[in-house]
Amino acid sequence: MTAAEDEVVELASQLIAIDTTNTGEPDGTVGEREAAEYVAGKLSEVGYEVEVLDSGALGRSNVFCRLPGADRERGALLVHGHLDVVPAEPAEWSVHPFSGAVQDGYVWGRGAVDMKDMDAMMIAVARRFRRDGVVPPRDLVFGFIADEEAGGALGAQWLVENRPDLFEGCTEAVGEVGGFSLTVNEQRMYLIEAAEKGLGWMRLRARGAPGHGSFLHDDNAVTKIAEAVARLGNHRFPLVVHDTVRQFLDRLGEITGLEVPADDIEGGLRKLGPLARIVGATVRDTVNPTMLKAGYKANVIPSTAEAVVDCRFLPGREEEFLREVDELLGPDVTREWVTHLPAVETPFEGALVDAMAAALQVHDPDAHIAPYMLSGGTDAKSFAQLGMHCYGFAPLRLPPDLDFASLFHGIDERVPVDALKFGTRVLDEFLQKC
Repeated sequence: MTAAEDEVVELASQLIAIDTTNTGEPDGTVGEREAAEYVAGKLSEVGYEVEVLDSGALGRSNVFCRLPGADRERGALLVHGHLDVVPAEPAEWSVHPFSGAVQDGYVWGRGAVDMKDMDAMMIAVARRFRRDGVVPPRDLVFGFIADEEAGGALGAQWLVENRPDLFEGCTEAVGEVGGFSLTVNEQRMYLIEAAEKGLGWMRLRARGAPGHGSFLHDDNAVTKIAEAVARLGNHRFPLVVHDTVRQFLDRLGEITGLEVPADDIEGGLRKLGPLARIVGATVRDTVNPTMLKAGYKANVIPSTAEAVVDCRFLPGREEEFLREVDELLGPDVTREWVTHLPAVETPFEGALVDAMAAALQVHDPDAHIAPYMLSGGTDAKSFAQLGMHCYGFAPLRLPPDLDFASLFHGIDERVPVDALKFGTRVLDEFLQKC
């Protein structure tokens, strides 16, 4: 394992240095092909048969390889990570976001936690297994995917619809945003993602009568869209404690003694510190306005106005959520999905969950595990359509005072070197026993 631990830091640094910015627009998306070729080279170097393929558009590149297991009759495990990252403005950072700098005990740069840290761990362990002749208990499929940050239409969704053969036999999957530690009352909990809210980017449109900006005007499309967006943005959807969230709260109480009273759940969650932003967003649906578009001249009232809102809804809540949205929009504003992905939910039980817990406890005897729901979305939404049970498990043992939640899509994104090495050890252990 020493070689894999040493290698993972360099792998993460070099991956971060490949700018794979995904703006969601063709002319603002770069580097996925270069990153895929880098990954393919590292895997081919140790003897893997690697397939590099584009998904839906030129340059939206993905990498797959399979390591045969001891029991070919068992369902295979998909281990997946995405290669793209969200944009970063260098002037806002302490280091250049695509430097991959290793300093002050961290690997710095865009993608350090979302999710080139996990990509690097996957490569390091896959290379170690091949070099040392490790045969896992079942087939492992390693997938490095494009376009996750724009919803996956040119990544995981396209692959599921057009190349399901890549996932032949896969019954379970592990990916990002889980397995990281949270220290509460001096107890270390590792949160494993077992559910995700549904994701929808919704375009709103209002129409009105065009006219001169100096006239009295009671049919203004801009006014209609602004009022509708304000109603949505200010609305508070009802509090709903889903099963996965309830399991998290129960485990939190058992492990730390921290009680979250039923009549003040959000107040209790605030005791979690920075992570409250993630967990707190999983007890109700949310709508956040993100884009507005209207007009072409200061003195011309336009006939149309548009907005985009980011919708996240709890499992089982989509129908009721849309009913509330329609009431808030009113009759003068129409809506349509730009991107629409379902909620995902997997039972937190069984041999795979036990293997994750055991791997963590081998390398951290004080580890406690708990399920949680992710307020965002991952490629698990696509892979669940093939019947896979999906979990978030990118293990990291984090410093208790690190505001981990703020690093996702944040300025000065970075991952501790020690956490990266710890995660490599845990992932190695887990994949040998999965």
